[in-house]
Amino acid sequence: MPKFEKHPDVVANLTPEQFWVTQENGTERPGSGKLLNNKAPGIYVDVVSGEPLFASADKYESGCGWPSFTKPIEPAHIAELRDASLGMVRTEVRSTHGDSHLGHVFNDGPPDRGGLRYCINSASLRFIHRDDMTAEGYGDYLNQVEDI
Repeated sequence: MPKFEKHPDVVANLTPEQFWVTQENGTERPGSGKLLNNKAPGIYVDVVSGEPLFASADKYESGCGWPSFTKPIEPAHIAELRDASLGMVRTEVRSTHGDSHLGHVFNDGPPDRGGLRYCINSASLRFIHRDDMTAEGYGDYLNQVEDI
């Protein structure tokens, strides 16, 4: 399993949008993220640290314009913080090791799957297809990826 940490060289090589979202708490335009309609089996990791965040089995179509997940693949890799910006109180989600801004979590997810909606910016994620997970050091998570 890889060691997960924030690498300065990785941060320096982020695209402008990835940097803005992960390092400056930005939000990509709804419907614009490259992973919004991804239905392939695999996992989603922090673009900065590589820590596993979400599994394709927990991704669903919420209609909100951002990739949505019902739960993290590793709860310890998600930090939840109070966010009172924009004149409202929300719960921000950040990666624990990379300290990347990921998005927010809301209580309007599917009730039969826990009721949470992790609304996540595509720019904060890197997708690893099931077929590549072992080679990239994520084989321990194969049992959490459903066949599609």
